[in-house]
Amino acid sequence: MKNAPALLSHGTRSLIALLALGWTLLLGAADQDYGLAPQPIADNTWVLVGRSEDFSFTNGGNIVNAAFIVTRDGVVVIDSGPSLAYGQQLRRAIARITDQPVKWVINTHHHPDHFLGNQAFDAATLAALPGTIKGIQSEGGAFNENMFRLAGDWMAGTEPVAPGRALAAGPLEIGGHHLELIALDGHTEADLVILDRTTGVLFAGDLVFHDRAPTTPHADIARWQASLSQLGKLSFKTLVPGHGPVSAGPAPIRQTSAWLAWLDNTLRQAADNGLDMTEVLALPMAPEFRKLAISQAEYHRSVGHLYPAYELKALSGGRRGK
Repeated sequence: MKNAPALLSHGTRSLIALLALGWTLLLGAADQDYGLAPQPIADNTWVLVGRSEDFSFTNGGNIVNAAFIVTRDGVVVIDSGPSLAYGQQLRRAIARITDQPVKWVINTHHHPDHFLGNQAFDAATLAALPGTIKGIQSEGGAFNENMFRLAGDWMAGTEPVAPGRALAAGPLEIGGHHLELIALDGHTEADLVILDRTTGVLFAGDLVFHDRAPTTPHADIARWQASLSQLGKLSFKTLVPGHGPVSAGPAPIRQTSAWLAWLDNTLRQAADNGLDMTEVLALPMAPEFRKLAISQAEYHRSVGHLYPAYELKALSGGRRGK
């Protein structure tokens, strides 16, 4: 064994292990860059458009549209994103635009991609409707655990933080911007829409999807349609949906409403005809909706979310199955 290489000392092996760990962490941090690029859509107003995809280990949950308004009295953030890392990167993206401090972080509703970035902001800035605050408090932990399963290391260090400031419908004046807070529901039990009357930008949250099939884990379709009807009566120049591209008009409202009407009719007829869930999942999609991003996946999820209630209603109404 005279010509065998000398064994490394314990200290040397430890140093190599530490260096390897350090490089792994650095490479992991570099990989977890959301690449946030604020897009100006009106005076003092920027949007960060998420991907029209499912949550994944590749996108880190970046499927949501976040936005911010720079006012004389500070920055208003609308939705904080899906993770602590997203929230931190959002703060840095804002800092590249303005040196104004963030004064408001408003969550439009309690789904995880819209509030799990709260942790990156001063707790005193966080605000939402009471129903959204309640939803984050009751379901935030489960949402966070599920996001870890869906997005992996992007979620490192993320913990759910509920806003402490409860909002109510009505006008909100901030630094020369005249915001109108509109309290609706249907996508969830509490859906906040924000109309900036100064710029004509309507931040619709997840009441409106654009070129992407809507999600329905907490949906009440009838109430959602009523909310969309109210949005259709508003005067605005630019619409920021919760998911999908920004629009210069109300077309996404009509598109979301049409999807919900088709979904409601499909599930109701299926229940009336006594179809089981497997048969409902196999039903063909209306041609006009095949172009929507992840439409098949969202249809399947909606069947799981909603179809049992349609079956129960058909049975309780005395209708006979096939």
